[in-house]
Amino acid sequence: MSVAMREVAEMYLAPGEFRFATCPTRLRTILGSCVAITLWHPERRIGGMCHFMLPSRMRCSKALNGMYADEAIELFLRQAKAHHTEPEDYQLKLFGGGEMFPELQRHVPYGDVARMNVNAALEIAALYRLDLIAQDMGSTGHRSIIFDLCSGDVWVRHQPIRTRH
Repeated sequence: MSVAMREVAEMYLAPGEFRFATCPTRLRTILGSCVAITLWHPERRIGGMCHFMLPSRMRCSKALNGMYADEAIELFLRQAKAHHTEPEDYQLKLFGGGEMFPELQRHVPYGDVARMNVNAALEIAALYRLDLIAQDMGSTGHRSIIFDLCSGDVWVRHQPIRTRH
């Protein structure tokens, strides 16, 4: 049966969630300052997406949490191993990191979360030597993301914030 004739499972990721799935599945999320990492294995048509909120946390022996970039990538690596695949065989795409309150940026004492998330995603790609084939990060506003595991396609709808002059 062709993929077009199969029913496609739709899964929504809330902030901090991680999913690994197979075709026919579409993963969706909405991002502001958070970042989505998508990894797709083109031959096996498997992959995953996370919606991370922060680069990292101080971790004792707590379970891995997709809320943090460094832990989300560990979840991906575990899934790659569980599916008898190598991380470098996956295609990486990165999305999000939009500044949600640009007019307040210079008044925020704890830093630019969106920029920290974008930097964390790029550092992870370099550290693990992942094949980064597409990215849409930064700017302002939010993005709606749909990741199709049958084709590896990711559709992005970016709604920038209009600043007042």
